Amino acid sequence: MTHANPLILVHDVGTTSSKTCLYRLGQHLEILMTALEEYPLYVLDNGGIEQDPDQWWGAICRGTQAVLKQANIAPEAVQGMAFCAQMQGFIPVDESGTALCRAMSYMDTRGTAQRKRYLQDGLIKIEQMNALKLLNALRITGGASASVKDPVWKYLWLRDERPDLFRAMHRWMDVKDYLVMRCTGKFTFGYDSAHATFLFDTRPDKLTWHKGLCRTYGVNPDHLPPVVRAVDQVGGLTAQAAQALGLPVGLPVFGGGGDLTLISLGSGSVATNDIHIYIGTSGWVCATLDRRMTDINGMVASILAAVPGQYNYISEQETSGRCLQWVRDHLALDEIGIYLEQGTIADREAEYRSLYAYLGEVVEATPPGANGVIFTPWLHGNRSPFEDPYARGMFFNLNLQTGKRDLIRAVLEGDAYHKRWMLETVEKKVPRREVLRFVGGGARSETWGQILADVTGRTIEVTEHPENAGAAGATLVCGVGLGAIRFEDISRIVRVAKTFTPRPQYRVLYDKQYEVYRQLHKQNKDLFRQLNASEP
Repeated sequence: MTHANPLILVHDVGTTSSKTCLYRLGQHLEILMTALEEYPLYVLDNGGIEQDPDQWWGAICRGTQAVLKQANIAPEAVQGMAFCAQMQGFIPVDESGTALCRAMSYMDTRGTAQRKRYLQDGLIKIEQMNALKLLNALRITGGASASVKDPVWKYLWLRDERPDLFRAMHRWMDVKDYLVMRCTGKFTFGYDSAHATFLFDTRPDKLTWHKGLCRTYGVNPDHLPPVVRAVDQVGGLTAQAAQALGLPVGLPVFGGGGDLTLISLGSGSVATNDIHIYIGTSGWVCATLDRRMTDINGMVASILAAVPGQYNYISEQETSGRCLQWVRDHLALDEIGIYLEQGTIADREAEYRSLYAYLGEVVEATPPGANGVIFTPWLHGNRSPFEDPYARGMFFNLNLQTGKRDLIRAVLEGDAYHKRWMLETVEKKVPRREVLRFVGGGARSETWGQILADVTGRTIEVTEHPENAGAAGATLVCGVGLGAIRFEDISRIVRVAKTFTPRPQYRVLYDKQYEVYRQLHKQNKDLFRQLNASEP
């Protein structure tokens, strides 16, 4: 059944908050109402990073009720629903769908010993990984579980450290797939979630769980759910879910996708070799490809995209916008009294807008180059272009004249240096693009957009409502699933709101500081390990 200009409800479930958005999908995306609900991140001493799935669900229920009330929309008017969510989480659930413990976040590093045992064994190695296992995984999946934060190591950690929970597990779920299950009662994995386990055969004529890889890593295939496309209708809302959400029973719930998958759509980066930059809690540089691609040296891999036949080739950064939250909490809040007064704003969206406006004023008043200070945005390790769970942030090259405003600007510039490094890593295998899309919460900052243009030397395009790119992508897959639009319409539907061009007078300065930035990890890698590794 085709729906014209449907009303679509979507949820963008991030690391620290969930945003519920109500859209009308016509010639363009019209956002009618949003609601932001926050929840905690539990940081453990043993490298564990956890979240409570019930807190996700509570945030989604509150957000749904808030947007319907504020938009004065009858629940029956909503025609479709989908989720965009953080990826590579791990939630073990029993047969009823109940989570057996808190979710292990994509940032969780407790699987270090399991990764060492299963992937770093053998005499012949590539990048410190068993060569035969690595090459086999690359052949089958187009990638490998090279990072300690990949979900297979979380699965094996649970098996080794919590055998009671492991025995009770019925299915292994990722974040988005858990929430779809909570709505529909159906256990499924999206193609992107499945690909990101690196247990899924992604060759175009296969697209199924690979039993041989499961045997290699000791994974029980029965724990892995059936796989669905982003645009597939998984089911309708159950009576229990409908009551909790305040929506009608049977409302169509679509497969949706992970944040990378749907932000690619929401950024409008749907043509082959399009590249977008994302700054949210984490960050990445991502190219849209028509074939699988992997760069083990640069820790870059491709995963199946929402559009059939496409792949998202991603270089990922662990903490990006999260560094801005650190600035908010430890540098900005006590820097100017005006911002302290705004810290009591009840509307979280308004508070974030005021923060970006404040930072723009502070950073614009500080000269490019932050008076020689360089910041490394590795507050919780890093994934690409190097993988190091022990790397941490630092301010380099302080002097007696360094002030807090220099530090704040250095944080934004340091993140931009890292994006340039990731961009250059991606472009080792992808044609150079002179125009890049920029989305995510960080794209609300015009200052950050200009810094990205200056540091990368590229033209930066920012879409309308860039902070909602994931929600926009979820809306677009709902629209395709409902028959209201086609994938080919996306480049027309997603519109550019602002453009930033590089300022040539700062090129030499930023090139110089970027070259120093690139050396900082290599020269401090051993020291990071000495300070932060738990083993001797």
